[in-house]
Amino acid sequence: MMAPSTAAPEMLVLTLPDGATREVPEGTLARDVVASIGPRLLLAAIAVSVDGVVQDLMTPLRAGGAFQVLTEKDPRALAVLRHSGAHILATAVRRLRPDAKIGFGPAIDDGFYYDFEVAQPFTPEDLAGFESEMRKVIAEKYPFVRAEVSQAEAKTLFADDPLKLERLEDFEGSDEIISTYTDGPFTDLCRGPHVPDTSYLKHFKLLHTAGAYWRGDERRQMLQRIYATAFFRKEELDAHLHQIEEARKRDHRVLGRALDLFQFFPVAPGAAFWTPRGTQLWNTLEGFVRERQRDAFLEIKTPLLYTRKLWEQSGHWGKYRENMFLVLDSETQEHDMSLKPMNCPSHHLYFAATKHSYRELPKRYVTFDVLHRNELSGALSGLTRVRQFAQDDCHVYLREDQIADEVRFLMDFILAYYDTFGLAARLRFATRPAVRIGSDELWDRAEGALRAALEKTGRPYEMKEGDGAFYGPKIDFDVLDSIGRAWQLGTIQLDYNAPERFDLEYTGEDNTAHRPVVIHRAVSGSFERFIAILIEHFAGAFPLWLSPEQVRVLPISDDVAGYAEEVTARLRAAGIRAACDDRSDTLNYRIRDGEVMKVPYMAVIGKREAEAGQVAVRARGAGKKQEVVSVDAFLARLTEEIRSRALTGSGAEAAS
Repeated sequence: MMAPSTAAPEMLVLTLPDGATREVPEGTLARDVVASIGPRLLLAAIAVSVDGVVQDLMTPLRAGGAFQVLTEKDPRALAVLRHSGAHILATAVRRLRPDAKIGFGPAIDDGFYYDFEVAQPFTPEDLAGFESEMRKVIAEKYPFVRAEVSQAEAKTLFADDPLKLERLEDFEGSDEIISTYTDGPFTDLCRGPHVPDTSYLKHFKLLHTAGAYWRGDERRQMLQRIYATAFFRKEELDAHLHQIEEARKRDHRVLGRALDLFQFFPVAPGAAFWTPRGTQLWNTLEGFVRERQRDAFLEIKTPLLYTRKLWEQSGHWGKYRENMFLVLDSETQEHDMSLKPMNCPSHHLYFAATKHSYRELPKRYVTFDVLHRNELSGALSGLTRVRQFAQDDCHVYLREDQIADEVRFLMDFILAYYDTFGLAARLRFATRPAVRIGSDELWDRAEGALRAALEKTGRPYEMKEGDGAFYGPKIDFDVLDSIGRAWQLGTIQLDYNAPERFDLEYTGEDNTAHRPVVIHRAVSGSFERFIAILIEHFAGAFPLWLSPEQVRVLPISDDVAGYAEEVTARLRAAGIRAACDDRSDTLNYRIRDGEVMKVPYMAVIGKREAEAGQVAVRARGAGKKQEVVSVDAFLARLTEEIRSRALTGSGAEAAS
């Protein structure tokens, strides 16, 4: 163990939530402070927060400040429980598989994971065994014993664990404290924090395994990652597992194939092939976006390939190059060109090419061009993580005094868009990241202006410290789908750097040159990812206006086939996406096929309907119920449902 200091400890002042203070020597255990507040609070305590930094009860205090006790009711306590769950998982794996080499085990947004290096991948039977062993560790109620060790002591402790030894190299030349945690027979190199003992983990579940490169480096060895989740309450765990099951049923990769929307081929990794049905879905969505942007936005098209000079000017060459597809210049034989990963620089070029008056601003340019980003092959996942994609991308050039009004306009525009799909949104304000371009002065101005504009809207928001774009702060829109999952979609990003880098100007009221401000705006994010979200949100049962096939006409017999074709032609003439299924299969088979393809309406036609000029309508989700109506009435119903882009009606059951 590291030798304790002989110097007199510094006194720390802790301020409690009620304003009272405690003065304690540096090195006092957090649990002792909690105990001094009250024994019942100590029993309920999971961890503490000191000036916003969470630490466990057994970590010595090294700084004063705002002191808060975290109980189960505090959202931050859940991450402590889950991190402890990862430690307990490693304990169980090491008991049953002593050959397993130990990697990392952090808490994540919806649970935790731990990485292991083993000769053979884990099986479902292995996971069941690990989960059973974890329950034994939990029942043994081992305390999490924290120790601070020297570099030499740590190397001795983990002499047989090469992954941990490599991690210890990161501490060389650093004054960071090296700590270990022990529960029963297992000791881990760990920063913490942890719950007081293993019995706190009551409601958990091991979910699945996946391959993961050591330290995220595809050049390193592949480890086995075990994913799990944990909650303080059983009902919360049950709800989360139900959500996972619902997500599995709605997986866009499965539904995309089943509904014949898109395909992927190994020769084009990360780029989707859209089928006729999928292309119809894409075009409908893009048409909707174009319609909403027609009056207030200017659509332009720009090249896909640019020289290095542009990317150096924009800052992408230095900060983003590893994510770009570089192209060999045939003349220089150098990779001095790149496919564009975003539209920003091309819009800046276009704006700079023309003189602008202050009266013209704001100018809003939108582009739907194809973009390319060099994602790692192991990170590709259906439509949600691709290399080729398109965005409903917009850049606004405006005066500084227009920022508040423009942010309100864009925010209302974005939120109304999500409302169309039944997607609720919450806002997050993201500040400057560690890796960025531009001076602190510019960042101060940008963050101050965007935050003031956001607060002027009166809408609630959360903070995302350090999560801004490399060129400016942003407002992110996280939407909640029909099963409660959050997806980060739209963004409003304020940029003071681009106008400087591209020497953007407008002529002010004083007839002199002024710098505009740039706002980067996206609504869907990428169309590919947004369509994936919609597939899962609606479970493939799209509302009528969005469905690739809106009506399927089903003649019962050959003698009404002519009338069925007439009905189909009339629907198509009215702009309805209708198809006539006159195959020789039984009516029940054809109805079942329409249900599997999630067609919103089926119009069944028998002899009686043909003679009366009617159709027997079966609405998706209504079971065997049929409603016999005139073709005129059916057409009026369809037209109004499409015009209003209704979520109710045929598609209501999917999003409810």
